[in-house]
Amino acid sequence: MSACKGQDFETKTGKPFTYDIVGDVFHPSRTDYNISKADFRKALALVPFDGPGEINTIVRGPAYVWAVLHDKRIRRSDW
Repeated sequence: MSACKGQDFETKTGKPFTYDIVGDVFHPSRTDYNISKADFRKALALVPFDGPGEINTIVRGPAYVWAVLHDKRIRRSDW
């Protein structure tokens, strides 16, 4: 994930964003809140899943988590 920081991503609804990572914290460009590495780990255990609504109660920033984990630059080829 760190290799792709600053690159353009899109949420499932097409909203563009970039991100930065500082330590274990993911900082999406479209919001002021941060997403922890632990949230990504929780969602990663469920990949693949259809959309952010499936992790809405599990992680913070589900739209960003879904977008990054399902992007072809990030995801493993066997998902």
